[in-house]
Order: sequence, then structure tokens, then C-alpha cells
Amino acid sequence: MNQLKLIKRIRDLREDHDLTQTEIADILHTSQTMYARYERGANELPIHHLITLCNFYHVSSDYILGLSDKK
Repeated sequence: MNQLKLIKRIRDLREDHDLTQTEIADILHTSQTMYARYERGANELPIHHLITLCNFYHVSSDYILGLSDKK
């Protein structure tokens, strides 16, 4: 997995939807601090959060992981 692409994709998706880190953290049932760590690459995004983000944004996991440019 290309960590830099994942970091950019989750941040860009959030910003494209005009959402705050706190709003996404609430959707993931985690803290804003932990979500910010995912966006910075300080912590790896757990698979259950990846699935939740894919469903929320209606994109594939390959897109978020940077394996595809097709949403």
C-alpha cells in the first residue's frame, strides 16, 4: 500500500465533502485526534475504518489505497 496516497486520498475525500476531522471521526466512532493521526500517517487506518470510509464516500478500497484512480 502506498501510504502517501492513502493519506492524500482520505484527506481529499473529507475536504471534497466539506467535512471536518471531527465529523469523520464521529462516523468512524473514534476521536478526532486518532483520525488526525490517520491523515498524518502516524497510525495505520484499520480495515474496519477503511470499509466504513468506502461505504460513506461510495468509493472502492482500491481507490482509497491508491491502487486505482477509479473511484
